[in-house]
Amino acid sequence: MSAASVRRVRTHGGSVRRWIGVGAALAVTAGTLVAAPVAAEPNSEAPAAGSLTGRTVFLDPGHQGSADGNRLTKQVPDGRGGTKDCQTTGATAVTGKKEHTINWDIAQLVKAGLESQGARVVMSRADDTGWGGCVDERAEAANRSKADVAVSLHADSTSVGADRGKSGFHMIVPSLPVPDATVASVQAGNGRKASEAMRDAFKRAGFKPANYAGVKDGIQTRSDIAAVNLTRVPAVFVEMGNLSNPEDAKNLSEAKGSSAYALAITNGIKSYLATAPAPAPVPLAPGEADPQVDGSELEDLAALAAVGPLIEELAGATSLEEAQALLLAQGADVSAQVLKAMLAVVYTLFGGKLPI
Repeated sequence: MSAASVRRVRTHGGSVRRWIGVGAALAVTAGTLVAAPVAAEPNSEAPAAGSLTGRTVFLDPGHQGSADGNRLTKQVPDGRGGTKDCQTTGATAVTGKKEHTINWDIAQLVKAGLESQGARVVMSRADDTGWGGCVDERAEAANRSKADVAVSLHADSTSVGADRGKSGFHMIVPSLPVPDATVASVQAGNGRKASEAMRDAFKRAGFKPANYAGVKDGIQTRSDIAAVNLTRVPAVFVEMGNLSNPEDAKNLSEAKGSSAYALAITNGIKSYLATAPAPAPVPLAPGEADPQVDGSELEDLAALAAVGPLIEELAGATSLEEAQALLLAQGADVSAQVLKAMLAVVYTLFGGKLPI
């Protein structure tokens, strides 16, 4: 993308709206949820663009698309000296949308926002169709990633049918102490700071803390969450809302609400990392590969650079129909690449606040 195009987006309201419109067309073509992103609250401050360079974030969209070939009730360590089920299927919103898909869709938007700021993002699962691993395996994956912070995305459910009285988000923190001394130290310190930073970002974005299950100002303390009990990097366990509540479920299921949640989560991560010390280099074990040197970042950059001319054409499109026609002529893979580029451009130019 040329400097001239960036200047045009910055200085002309019509061009800004055109870019956002093109983003909507990209979303339709690529089959994502970004058709109608929304802005964070005016007082929601985001760190400067590029502030996450050198940082690693582990993202865990809870549950999985399929458990075929795996036994959900297999007993695995719970981090407290006992065991628990390997995994669960997750909830279903009163809108009919599955929790695992809600978690996945929002995680993809968060990933794009973080990467646009220079972060390296490691995902707990590769897609929303297959298996994603037991809870202990995901915690171990977070540990191996040596992430600055690990964020697990979930959505609660309080009843099979509609529950209009219970709503809101909360962060789950572990009851202390945890038997593993390293986990106890990390989660009592930076883990708690990260959870509170995320709570504050949700509140700044206009989301209300949960009014049930003993939640106090957006924080719930529990001992049974293995994802936190076993994680040796700062962990944030987010229950974004109550899928049994019609309003929460609608917001989590639709494009506009999903984008608002994604921006709040991204800004929560950025707010925490802005104050968190950079981790000291951890020596690799004999035979262990450096997880940062896998070539994926270079491949992503090369792919985005390759579609630069197409982005220029899209910037000049005068209607959504024209933009969609350009994309459809290129194929779905290019559409997905352009969508990622658009998210990066918009997020960077507007500091995490989309100008709708």
